[in-house]
Amino acid sequence: MKQTINRLVPLFIIFTLQSFSISLMSQGLSVEDDFEGNGTISTWYGDDCSINTALSNPFQIGINSSATVLEYYDSGGNYANIRFDVENNFNLSTENTFTLKIYVPSSDLTGNQANQISLKLQDGNIGEPWTSQCEIIKPISLDQWQIISFDFQNDPYINFNPASADPTERIDFNRVVIQVNGENNNDHVLAYIDDFFYDGTITPLPVFDQLVWSDEFDSSDGIDTSKWFHQTLLPDGGSWFNGEVQHYTSNSSNSFVEDGLLKIVAINETYTDQGVTKEYTSARLNSKFAFTYGKVEVRAKLPTGIGTWPAIWMLGKNINEDGAYWDNQGYGNSYWPACGEIDIMEHWGSNQNFVQSATHTPSSFGATINHGGQYIESASTDFHIYTLVWTDEKLVFSVDGNMHFTYNPIVKNEQTWPFDLEQYFLFNIAIEPSISPSFTSSTMEIDYIRVYQESLVSNVDKDFDKSFSVYPNPFNDRLNIALDNTNESNIVAKLYSIDGKLLREYHIYANENRFTINDLTTLESGMYVLCFKIGNTMRSFKLSKN
Repeated sequence: MKQTINRLVPLFIIFTLQSFSISLMSQGLSVEDDFEGNGTISTWYGDDCSINTALSNPFQIGINSSATVLEYYDSGGNYANIRFDVENNFNLSTENTFTLKIYVPSSDLTGNQANQISLKLQDGNIGEPWTSQCEIIKPISLDQWQIISFDFQNDPYINFNPASADPTERIDFNRVVIQVNGENNNDHVLAYIDDFFYDGTITPLPVFDQLVWSDEFDSSDGIDTSKWFHQTLLPDGGSWFNGEVQHYTSNSSNSFVEDGLLKIVAINETYTDQGVTKEYTSARLNSKFAFTYGKVEVRAKLPTGIGTWPAIWMLGKNINEDGAYWDNQGYGNSYWPACGEIDIMEHWGSNQNFVQSATHTPSSFGATINHGGQYIESASTDFHIYTLVWTDEKLVFSVDGNMHFTYNPIVKNEQTWPFDLEQYFLFNIAIEPSISPSFTSSTMEIDYIRVYQESLVSNVDKDFDKSFSVYPNPFNDRLNIALDNTNESNIVAKLYSIDGKLLREYHIYANENRFTINDLTTLESGMYVLCFKIGNTMRSFKLSKN
């Protein structure tokens, strides 16, 4: 046995097996394109640059006799480049090299730019993705096919933000940008690219395919009180947070079901409750359902009016907030923002048609830096589907399938990631002090809310060898590994923290069918991932230490 420290982190998705704490990771997805229909990249896009991903190869010579290539034509665009996005982020801590073939004919160049190609990695989910950029620039020769490699562990790189970490320590990259002969010029470049390949894999998102909870709001009996609770108790001081000026009521004028829709109505009316008089009423519903991880879909049409603030959001089930449903049930043991808040949709009438998603944690709350949004031209006139995909590593927000924000902190702890505990839903319309004097009423309409999680079918890797096991789980100071039916003579086992940091590496030789890891006493309690490479097969387990 040999124990070393390395930086290898294979990328696989964790599937949780019902009633077991052991989980499997399926093999990740490759990132490659030969432009002949065999690739996995379907999102090539040209910025200030035209592309053709199915051009007959005009130079079938040298190292590249393939029939089809990508044509890159920069006709003078100041920031010309081509790019693609991947579904989940790259992890460069072990697989960190991108390669491609390129041919640039000298006859189609203008200007006197240095002949070069750069590959840039970015976070495509933020408003200014170039601010996250890490770039490698390589020289190229003209009039010949050549293979160019970009190694983000060993090649010199340039961070747009000098304070950014080494690229092998980052997990926020999900966009690849390729640029020939630089930017900030109006020169022409014609290039041909082929056989793009990343030497690692990316983790596909979990398949959340089983409906576990929903409300279609089609009951003739009104709001389903087995699913929803009206939160009406004023916070201490007699006013809701953020200076809001409304009373939340359980009145049927403020919330009701009609024509298959839940309607929450903000009204300009004088109303006295709990000894306090206010000039506006609305409703705030808490779900009696709480969960961890899955996909949420809410089809909704939003209210209008300066000063209206509708939200579809979530709070930790453990929030200590007098009057909230789960606090009333005895679960309230954590104050905001330690409980975590997930804002699936927020809309301000003062910024009509801009919808935002955000997270609030101890590391950033209130005017949080963790947010993103998009303009929806008909947010208040048509229904749109607001979606959250929540895994154990990130939160992904979208509208009608168009993603606008991903929350995926590199370090996940109590300060940044309270999202490993159950959360519940809230629907409400708040009224800000800036409410328009002409406001009378406005309605948020919700057609449905649906929550999906992984089914048993999507959880199980059917090719998994049942004789391969790791025990005990949870463990204390040691782990036993059983490899009953393998014929491989060299097996690599690697132990990672749940946030992807390599902690141990072991080499198991000569068909050792039983192997014990003994050096685990110093590990803190929590979740870990043990990954194995056996020949060409990858297997991983999610484990818990007492």
